[in-house]
Amino acid sequence: MKKIAVIVAILVAFSLVGCASSGGGGKSSAGGGATYSVDLSKVTIYSVQNSPDRLGTPLGPNVLKNITPITRNWEDVMFMLPEDMPDLTGFQRVTVTLKYYNKDGDELAPRDSFAMASMLYDTAGDWRGPEMGAGPNAAFKEFNVGGFSGMISQERGVRVALKSNPKALLAQAAQDRNVAFIELTGIHFHNGNFKFSAPQAQGKGPEGTDED
Repeated sequence: MKKIAVIVAILVAFSLVGCASSGGGGKSSAGGGATYSVDLSKVTIYSVQNSPDRLGTPLGPNVLKNITPITRNWEDVMFMLPEDMPDLTGFQRVTVTLKYYNKDGDELAPRDSFAMASMLYDTAGDWRGPEMGAGPNAAFKEFNVGGFSGMISQERGVRVALKSNPKALLAQAAQDRNVAFIELTGIHFHNGNFKFSAPQAQGKGPEGTDED
């Protein structure tokens, strides 16, 4: 009987070890209030060429806004994300913040119609994707980044179902011709709400609801 009890105890111990290690190879523990903020010092902004869409040249280290002023609607500003990020597929929401400047370098108070943002899985794939939301090469596509109706820059962010780590964030100047420069100031993956460490300026407009 003692031998049987010892064997049972050993089997139980092995079972518990197996359960504890079955969390899935290298996945981020994105439970509860977990948050992963992208290290902006490792983000690289690229010039781009269009027709067809492709990356140009990197604009140098620690550069987080376009150098050449934007001159037309829907002009692209491409931010390449770090290659050494952990597995982000356990996160269900993302918050992105941008700053905007006019041609003289003066910061503009955020509002709607400044920019649209897409998070791309592959910069060699389709940059344009769906009209809005997720697509085969886009974790999301959102309008009015920073504006009162843009969910992507709020604490709740937008919902994502990441199939792999994204490679880049594509910002596109929208209809407001005052915007000459777009600066990336934050990308945060989270579950639940992301809490800003300091108050964030929100675009002016009517009160809205925080809904998906």
